[in-house]
Amino acid sequence: MKNLMAVLVVVFFAFLSCRNDESGMQQIDQIIHLYIDSANQDMLNPKIAGSYTNIRMNDVYGITDNAPVSFNPKKDADTINFIEYVAGAKRKLIDSTGNNKTYQSKIALILTKKVNDTNRISNDTMTINYSFSPTLFQVSKIWYNGILKFSKVDGEPNIVKITK
Repeated sequence: MKNLMAVLVVVFFAFLSCRNDESGMQQIDQIIHLYIDSANQDMLNPKIAGSYTNIRMNDVYGITDNAPVSFNPKKDADTINFIEYVAGAKRKLIDSTGNNKTYQSKIALILTKKVNDTNRISNDTMTINYSFSPTLFQVSKIWYNGILKFSKVDGEPNIVKITK
């Protein structure tokens, strides 16, 4: 009887190890890389004159008027600066059909640069639509100042390039 139990335990663990780890798991693809340039100048590099020296992001759908959203300033392999946004803004359900849903976040970007010893502030808006299904949650579309700048292509990263 002990040998039978030992064989059953080994078979059970062998079965568990052969399972597909993806079964029942939802894939998440929500990281956005936002690049901003002007006349081929990296506007997110504060060391370049005329670029943005301060960047703030605020959740438009947030509970309060001041609902900061976190982001990470980063550089790519070509040392071009970009904003990496992962999550943090509230998502509103805007459409639902069966198990498929569309959510939306809206983020206000406050970009400050120095021009002749004066701070100039640019107030921009980024609207992000997400598609949700039982197997996938992903960024589907991004508008910047009301203009569609990104539509998801399967397998491609979520890169948004803005020219100001």
